[in-house]
Amino acid sequence: MKPDTLAPSDELLEKEDRLREDLREYGSIAIAYSGGVDSSYLAEIAHEVLGEAATLVLADSPSIPRAEVHEARELAEERGWNLHVVETHEFDDEGYLRNDGKRCYFCKTALFARMRQFAEENNVKVLAYGAIVDDLADPTRWGATAAREYAVVAPLQEAGLSKDEIRPLSARRGLPTASKPAFACLASRFPTGTRVTREDISKVEQAEEVLRAHGFRQYRARHHGNLCRIEVDPADIPKLLDSEIRHGVVEGVKAAGYRFVTMDLAGYRTGSSA
Repeated sequence: MKPDTLAPSDELLEKEDRLREDLREYGSIAIAYSGGVDSSYLAEIAHEVLGEAATLVLADSPSIPRAEVHEARELAEERGWNLHVVETHEFDDEGYLRNDGKRCYFCKTALFARMRQFAEENNVKVLAYGAIVDDLADPTRWGATAAREYAVVAPLQEAGLSKDEIRPLSARRGLPTASKPAFACLASRFPTGTRVTREDISKVEQAEEVLRAHGFRQYRARHHGNLCRIEVDPADIPKLLDSEIRHGVVEGVKAAGYRFVTMDLAGYRTGSSA
């Protein structure tokens, strides 16, 4: 996915100025950071405005691939951001494990609880996360519910910024995440109502690592018991059908623990496991 190569408009730069001013007023902030497009851009601006008073809180749990955690840490180090890594314990919460449609609420609650603890111990005034205006279209908004309960603000949303706007703004600042594909936690690969387990999360992670190793950028390994349903960008379907690549993917996904491997001809799309 390529960011817009055109220079950001005056209107877009005004939104960035508003974001910068909002962050300056906070004084100190702890940001839920994942290394994705939105939280990385927010981290960059917060660091620019607040310096060491802006702390990034990176959640480390089985629901986040090791590769994503590594990339997030590496980016923070390269940019000189103030990073704090915490272990979250959503796998200790039955509400999260049963995956009944409110999973995101329990996941965000686990993260925000750890962030609140960090803020209290370090005299941080404000908690924030990378919600954007696109997220307002989510009919459930369980993450937003958890954010309200923990008084977590959404500076990007308040500035009126969308994903399509954040990408060119990120590119302007040389952030490698400007063209990073969309990502969601590994538990999103499970159909609603299918119980989430550490063992199955590990299988999904290994299956997606196979796709990553074969050069795919936008992909999902959807978990359906002993069957793994693969989604890739529609433009990459011919690549996946190449006999050598197909064989390597099938063998790798089976080695992860699946008995059957299928390809979704509709290609990658969000929410297809729901």
